[in-house]
Amino acid sequence: METADNLKNYLEIATEAALGAGSLLQQYYWGNLSHVEEKGRSGDLVTNADRASEAVILEIIQRHFPDHSFLAEESGQQGKAEARYLWAIDPLDGTTNYAHQYPIYAVSIGLLIAGVPQVGVIYNPAREELFRAANGLGATYNRCPMQVSSTQQLEHSLLVTGFAYDRRETQDNNYAEFCHLTNLTQGVRRSGSAALDLADVAAGRVDGYWERGISPWDIAAGIVLVEQAGGIVTAYDGSPISLEQGRIVAANPLLHQQLTQALTNTPR
Repeated sequence: METADNLKNYLEIATEAALGAGSLLQQYYWGNLSHVEEKGRSGDLVTNADRASEAVILEIIQRHFPDHSFLAEESGQQGKAEARYLWAIDPLDGTTNYAHQYPIYAVSIGLLIAGVPQVGVIYNPAREELFRAANGLGATYNRCPMQVSSTQQLEHSLLVTGFAYDRRETQDNNYAEFCHLTNLTQGVRRSGSAALDLADVAAGRVDGYWERGISPWDIAAGIVLVEQAGGIVTAYDGSPISLEQGRIVAANPLLHQQLTQALTNTPR
């Protein structure tokens, strides 16, 4: 069991890293973005800003915690995957948005302790929005307490989702779910950043979120935010979330079961 003081320390270091990386992203965003390429799948972009942001994050966290392990989007696994302390890092979630100068992107830093997400920081530098949480310490937006929404019925809800890079090659592409939930709710949005989607659920801006085909670094931090803000995070069928499974449902506790049931009942 981690002490509250330890968790606070991890949270502060993660915040330092997220703010530093976010500041660097803004420098690239305004005139210094010189290289954009695909990572093997159509639409899966990486930029020189992604790599520079990741380097900043790793340097700061490794300086404080040299014995910890890392799972970062651009550099992959560093250290043992089964290590007690594993940092899941997305240095630029929403790279396609960023490359097009669409201001919905974020730095996402999550800490798994014994395999469980327990610290999370998400920072959108374009809007100077800082979301933070740690197990047992609550969740904050720009250092003020936040909580999930209180919407009780799916028909009154606003949801958010996304589409994986392999959507062109697979029938399991979330299109049917998107259409089905659009008809059952007041609307479904697609932001292009899984991290910010989870942050928005935690902040009560949207009532629920689901997605498939995502990676651990996309959601590790956001899981902590939603749970500490009073929400529920599971797999599609309501079972415990698995970071490797790539499927997630997050919602306020009044809507979560309705959302998982709607996903189960989606006509194919």
